[in-house]
Amino acid sequence: MPASEPTILATSMGIYAPRHEGGPRRVNPVFDLAAELAGAGPEPRICFLNQAEGDQPTTLARVYEAFAGSRFRMTHLALFPMPNVDDVRAHLLAQDVIWVGGGSVANLCAVWRVHGLGEILRECWEAGVVLGGVSAGSICWHAGGATDSFGTTLRGFTDGLGWLPYGNGVHYDSEEQRRPLMHKLVADGVLPTAHCTDDGTGLLYRGTRLVEAVADREGPSAYEVSRADDGTARETPITPRLLA
Repeated sequence: MPASEPTILATSMGIYAPRHEGGPRRVNPVFDLAAELAGAGPEPRICFLNQAEGDQPTTLARVYEAFAGSRFRMTHLALFPMPNVDDVRAHLLAQDVIWVGGGSVANLCAVWRVHGLGEILRECWEAGVVLGGVSAGSICWHAGGATDSFGTTLRGFTDGLGWLPYGNGVHYDSEEQRRPLMHKLVADGVLPTAHCTDDGTGLLYRGTRLVEAVADREGPSAYEVSRADDGTARETPITPRLLA
């Protein structure tokens, strides 16, 4: 049963949940949330897209290793050097969850456009497949954000898919250039009001509405950054709900 309305999970969350007291590694609970939102059965179908890293085989191997033995039925869509499935549209529409990895958001969006993947993913979104991702896989659904796609000094990016009409800031607490650049981009009107995530947090959108923030650990937060009347950036924390 597909999600009741178009759903996106835009995060700064890794594949694995944080370890507690040296316990075993386990898949991040954000994937259980995604499966629940998708109305998936006991074996949710999840497809991983890694074009932001050029479909690196080592990353794909780590992702398959993470989900091995879990309840998820894992597949991936590669576009380098060519699509690895005969019917990309049919494969993606058959998923409960589509998850997009991190890397270069500029390269990701460019490659998707060449392959017409934006139109296919929008069809999936509107059909109730839950879309999600981390870092570049979070920014891509928005108007844009701060990116290292063009070098180690972060720059503004304004060529996202734009289905979510906000800016998006990721790794907000762990990379020192992120917060000040997001403030500047919003204050200067380069980006609209932006939603930002510390590492370990994510944003749940139903349609284009931000419903809540979620976290896989205690401590991190999410934020709304808006342009104040005096032309400066105003930051408002969004307290996340802790996932089990």
